[in-house]
Amino acid sequence: MKRMKLLALLLAVCMVLGAFAGCGSQTPPPAESPSQDITPPPAPEQDEMTHDQLVEAAKAEGKVVVYATTSRIAKAGELFTAKYGIEVESSNLKDYELIEKVSTEGRTGTVAADFVLCQDAGRTFGELMKPGYLYSYMPPTMKDVIPAKYQDPLIFCNINKVFIYNSEKTQTAPVDNIWALADPEWSGCFQFKSPFGESVNSNFCTMITSDEWAAKIADAYKSHYGKDIQLTTPNAGYEWLKAIFENGLVLGSSDTTIAENIGIKGQDQVTMGLFVYSKTRYDAEKDLALAPIMEMEPFSGFYYPLYALMCKDAKHPNAAKLFIEFLLTEEGFSPWGVDNGTYSSNPTIAVNEGDFPLEVWEPILVPEDPEYCFANRAEVEEFLNNYIY
Repeated sequence: MKRMKLLALLLAVCMVLGAFAGCGSQTPPPAESPSQDITPPPAPEQDEMTHDQLVEAAKAEGKVVVYATTSRIAKAGELFTAKYGIEVESSNLKDYELIEKVSTEGRTGTVAADFVLCQDAGRTFGELMKPGYLYSYMPPTMKDVIPAKYQDPLIFCNINKVFIYNSEKTQTAPVDNIWALADPEWSGCFQFKSPFGESVNSNFCTMITSDEWAAKIADAYKSHYGKDIQLTTPNAGYEWLKAIFENGLVLGSSDTTIAENIGIKGQDQVTMGLFVYSKTRYDAEKDLALAPIMEMEPFSGFYYPLYALMCKDAKHPNAAKLFIEFLLTEEGFSPWGVDNGTYSSNPTIAVNEGDFPLEVWEPILVPEDPEYCFANRAEVEEFLNNYIY
């Protein structure tokens, strides 16, 4: 009997300890690291409606609120209201302002926006989608139109930033390798918007430190100088950033100003910049001379997505879904389609005359990888601090 009581006591102790320490000798799994896993939770269940049913439900809500990182949302809102009679309340925010606003509203349960147009893939995934503040909605009417690679999360459009030079005196690009921008010949002749002034620029600087792009940059170094690169930094991506800063890289506060600085006529020296391709419209508008460098080794610039994402607990969800559907049409995209350099995810919407479809740009530009940017941008920005501050 004593033996049975002892066994019962030991069993009880084991169960109590197990409640605190878990079963057996397994080690508890490590805490999830947001820099390693930014997979968002599943989107809420969607009630698929026909277009007419969605229009009816949206009109019953009567209003839609949208945050965007582009001022063109206001014009798109006017077109949407004219078409459906639904009021649009839009806010044009800087990328970091939008992320902080959506994050705060989602965390405190005071959601004001119904959907957002946002950039900065890394922070969008890691800080807004992973906690469930934003989720992807694909309009049923567009599922057979939008390529699968753009559907989840839904990409509204892609935007490119390209190496552009002053073409007043020559139609031949002055350089064909990114390492030329580190040569004394071009000291002080290259301009770029500060990476701390726009997240996508910081993401670009981050992406070129990835193993894939660092290897390409190392190969480009050998192609330009005829010898292997000797590293003083972690890899060739960092090394190129260091080299252009030390060669008098001019940091600007806006792509518009940089485009004007580069394109103004009458300069003695050819100048170059890395900025949005849409600014080439200034050739006619402001009598500038701007032309892209499309044969640059190993890349001619970069591109990034603008996402259209629903807000959790939106007050006007059907109006938001209808607006997203509208933006994917030619009419909805028209405020962006007036210029080169912005490419709808809807392949039936043609690019402007004189531009190239994204399929031409993609192989020569650096894309954003959300996971790599989210995990590594802080380290790259710490490196950039040595030169920007």
